[in-house]
Amino acid sequence: MDWLIFGISLVASFIFALGGVGAAIVLIPTLVWLGIPIGTAKPVGLFYNTVSLTGASVHNIRHKLLDFKIGTPIIITSLLFAAGGAYLSKFVPAKYILWLFIAFLLFSSSMFLFHKKSEAKGYREDRPYLALSLVGAFAGLLSGLLGIGGGGIISPLMLMLGFNPKKITTITAFVVPFSSFSGFLTYWAIGKVDWKLTIIASLGGIIGATLGTRFMHSKLKISTVKKILAIILLLMAVKLILKAI
Repeated sequence: MDWLIFGISLVASFIFALGGVGAAIVLIPTLVWLGIPIGTAKPVGLFYNTVSLTGASVHNIRHKLLDFKIGTPIIITSLLFAAGGAYLSKFVPAKYILWLFIAFLLFSSSMFLFHKKSEAKGYREDRPYLALSLVGAFAGLLSGLLGIGGGGIISPLMLMLGFNPKKITTITAFVVPFSSFSGFLTYWAIGKVDWKLTIIASLGGIIGATLGTRFMHSKLKISTVKKILAIILLLMAVKLILKAI
């Protein structure tokens, strides 16, 4: 089981690092499918996102690909709301969280698949701090409530705001570790961390995300990355719907 989880973590983090998105969105339902309680799987996913995308962000910073001024307001509000979301999860029945997770997956996949922006018209280069703060707040709340990193919701919302997809991948990879770690600390405080499982998953995540980030910048077009992520998210949503009904 340990090697299986390590392998799943490595492959998932590699694929999702191609779009700068935390792979907890795949890891958590996979762990639940393997028989691990969702309350145990969520903090594993949060810590996994933290360490895997920190490595990806180090790569982006070293190569001067990250716009700190866009990422900062998202980080601040996501940190504040992630802790609140993790606390609220204690009062929300698991079945409601599952359906919220499904809605989240469907929304994210549709945005990656159908949202189009003409490159001829150009992408915005300004920094709408209020809108970015609201994106961070919403992503942080879902991050804590669902046990995910928030990247899958930050990315489609930033697409709607008109940002360049290449810039979005670096921003989400930078933001997700902050919101993820905030939510993880809350779960840790209430005593819901399986450290052995967390370490195994995180080691696979670090390796996979580092390799995926390098591969994305050197080999893939962003349109290809968006399609890969959309298909994965849609398949996970279908799988969870079948589980929930």
